Amino acid sequence: MTEGFKLYHYNPSSGAAIPFAAIFGLSTVVHLWQLGRNKSWYFIPFLIGGLFEACGYVARFVSAEESPNWTTKPYIAQSLMLLLAPAFFAASIYMILGRIIRLLNGASCSLVRPTWLTKIFVAGDVLSFFIQSGGGGILATAKDKSKVNLGNNMIVVGLFVQILFFGFFIVVSLVFHRRMLATPSYAVGDTRVPWTRYMKVLYIASTLVMIRSIYRVAEYVQGSDGYLQSKESFIYVFDATLMLICCLLFNIFHPSKILTRTHKIEEEADLEMLNQDGYTGYGRTGYNNLS
Repeated sequence: MTEGFKLYHYNPSSGAAIPFAAIFGLSTVVHLWQLGRNKSWYFIPFLIGGLFEACGYVARFVSAEESPNWTTKPYIAQSLMLLLAPAFFAASIYMILGRIIRLLNGASCSLVRPTWLTKIFVAGDVLSFFIQSGGGGILATAKDKSKVNLGNNMIVVGLFVQILFFGFFIVVSLVFHRRMLATPSYAVGDTRVPWTRYMKVLYIASTLVMIRSIYRVAEYVQGSDGYLQSKESFIYVFDATLMLICCLLFNIFHPSKILTRTHKIEEEADLEMLNQDGYTGYGRTGYNNLS
């Protein structure tokens, strides 16, 4: 780090870091159970994001215990993990929309074809992740002011990429939702699949990630001597709390629920068709009667 460069402009609070680390950890364990129980493998990135958040606040607790003689390893660990965790959340959020569109056979209502939707947004997410990672790596090993500025600028670019793709994702989600509600098939469709509820969950989660990303852009634009990095409360209000709500939101409204519910509906429909076939003499019962 540069001479006179301070890792923190305040003494980190161990009393704040430990509860967030614990709750993020608990939420992640629940996500692991939900993922394994329902085989929702597309939610693995979200699980990794939760793990990053929990470990990030553990590292922040270690820094707090070192005050005022901080070492770089826990500082770098908490900085990178808390910076990058939402990129993993975003990847799974993108994939949920793709599955909802395929579930409803709503490709014609989407601005982006379902086969491309997940690829485009996850590719943007990966690009954002690597740019932010590169910036964080440069910042962590910076030896002079120019390197610090370069690291900050790369992180800002990565966050702007994330905001750009997330903004487009929200537009795609809203257009798809609006068009689906306007289709005649929706009016006579099977309302037992609560897809509109999960669209609202996506909007809430997307808004949380968007607000957090805008805060992070403002933080890094101001730089290490800026006002946002001078107060620890900002990171807990505009990052920790928002991302924790996002984690808990998907614990409560886990996307596997809509898929599991759909499978049950399909099974009920199949049984109903079998019963109708048996009654008319063409189903399984009918064949037994013929024999």
